Amino acid sequence: MLTLFRYNWQVRDEWFDWCDGVPPGELTRQRKGGVGSILRTLFHIVDVEQAWILQGLQGKPEFHYCYEDYHSLNAVRELSVTCHPKIKEFVESWSDDIEDRKLDDFTYGEVLRHVITHEIHHMGQLSVWAREVGMEPVSANLIGRKLV
Repeated sequence: MLTLFRYNWQVRDEWFDWCDGVPPGELTRQRKGGVGSILRTLFHIVDVEQAWILQGLQGKPEFHYCYEDYHSLNAVRELSVTCHPKIKEFVESWSDDIEDRKLDDFTYGEVLRHVITHEIHHMGQLSVWAREVGMEPVSANLIGRKLV
């Protein structure tokens, strides 16, 4: 599971770098699907990851950041950087005895796998939108990333 989190984090950072070459208006332009825009989708990915892992799986009430407080690429990137160390610490401390713990109707393992696939799903949406902007998307290839 850790390898897939590392994959998501690496690809997310590559999307942030990709966004540096996109006009800000294209990052915030409303699009079909997803949560509406490239920037809002990146924000959503970070927010959902922290809500599930830093809140739900640690027995705290679920908390969501407000997109309006993070309305620039740099602000969303900084939120990702800020949340990352504690998320990484939790994921790296994962053990088999946590797998079947319950959070409402789900196991912790199901929640972690959902967080992984949630981000991958949205990265696919970003890839479609990248082509709409006329740019090559970030590679989704896991092979060759040296994540183990």
